[in-house]
Amino acid sequence: MTRSYRNKWKIILDILRSGLGEGAKKIHIMYRANLNYVSFNRHFPVLIKEGYMIEVNDVDGGVLYRTSEKGRALLKKLSAVEVGLPRKKGF
Repeated sequence: MTRSYRNKWKIILDILRSGLGEGAKKIHIMYRANLNYVSFNRHFPVLIKEGYMIEVNDVDGGVLYRTSEKGRALLKKLSAVEVGLPRKKGF
């Protein structure tokens, strides 16, 4: 069985997809994107800083994170690239 690694763009794509909808807590985004703590903390703060993810207040007084309009635009572009790439091994 060969091990498959995700590149940086695939990880960003998964994080942005995880933040769609009403938003989610950090831990839920981390789980949905299938990331460990170190990988999550390497990518998520950059997405917040650059405005691809935004903080929203939860009704319970907590903080949720949601994919912003800028993030949705990036998600759309990355998804289009992902669809266009061949799925052959070794590419």
